[in-house]
Amino acid sequence: MTAYVLAPPPVTAVPVVGEEAQFPVRRILCVGRNYAAHRREMGGDDRDPPFFFAKPADALVPPGADVAFPSATADLHHEIELVVALGAGGADVAVDQALDLVFGYGVGFDLTRRDLQAVAKDKGHPWDASKGFDQSAPISAIRRWRGPPPQGRISATVNGQWRQDAQVSDMIWNVAEIIAQASKLWRLAPGDLIFTGTPEGVGPIVRGDLVAGAVDGVGELSFKVI
Repeated sequence: MTAYVLAPPPVTAVPVVGEEAQFPVRRILCVGRNYAAHRREMGGDDRDPPFFFAKPADALVPPGADVAFPSATADLHHEIELVVALGAGGADVAVDQALDLVFGYGVGFDLTRRDLQAVAKDKGHPWDASKGFDQSAPISAIRRWRGPPPQGRISATVNGQWRQDAQVSDMIWNVAEIIAQASKLWRLAPGDLIFTGTPEGVGPIVRGDLVAGAVDGVGELSFKVI
């Protein structure tokens, strides 16, 4: 048995709808600007290809838990996303085989320190501090899935007021293309999560806000900012 000088960190895991066993999370990859209208609201060009960034697995917030307003920001934003959970992996996966890797889907929020992101963009610095902070990835339970990916409504409210409302089918790169592209950059593995991008309507949230989101056929998620 291997001995460690420190206690190993606990496994980060997400509930699976209708099951006792949980989905163990290896890492989180995120797609930026994968909805044309969101690209425009963030000052991007529709012709720009989507790009990836990462969050640590322990940034996840389980369903039903509150989210602490993070330090070092005065401009925290919500971004509702369809999340892909991988049950298999591989490198250089073809688009027509990419969906074979999918275990299921969830609903997630990519929380962003927008002010820190703006500074990083201006200076050409990495986005880690603006995207990968503690509790920056609230997530629903994962729903097992077979067949074509979800295509329906994706929406978010803050204190009951609509903020984001679009269709998953509006994504510029679809789920299979996202997985295939990611597999060219990393060897994907079971337990990987991919946040697939957010539609237009992102905006600020503050302490006391109740944030809720849903993806038709996949699930719902809500949390309070404390």
